[in-house]
Amino acid sequence: MLTLTRSVGETIRIGDDIEVHVVEVRGGTVRLGFKAPREVAIHREEVYRQIAEANLLAAQVTADSLGALAAFAPSAGMPDVAEERSEDAPA
Repeated sequence: MLTLTRSVGETIRIGDDIEVHVVEVRGGTVRLGFKAPREVAIHREEVYRQIAEANLLAAQVTADSLGALAAFAPSAGMPDVAEERSEDAPA
């Protein structure tokens, strides 16, 4: 981990596109401002962890979910509706 000392009004640059500004220091609290491209996500650690956990839960597929989806899949051996129409259509 890189540790830097900055005062209010000073800036830290990350690469060419990201600036971190020290806005205020009060007691044990530091206020930071960030300038970054819109496609760069910036979150507090606790929010980042909540997002990561929600994404992990959303990506999990249970056997119950697969079973429920199987009810919507066409059964093997059943002709497709499009196939039935093409057989009935005049040649």
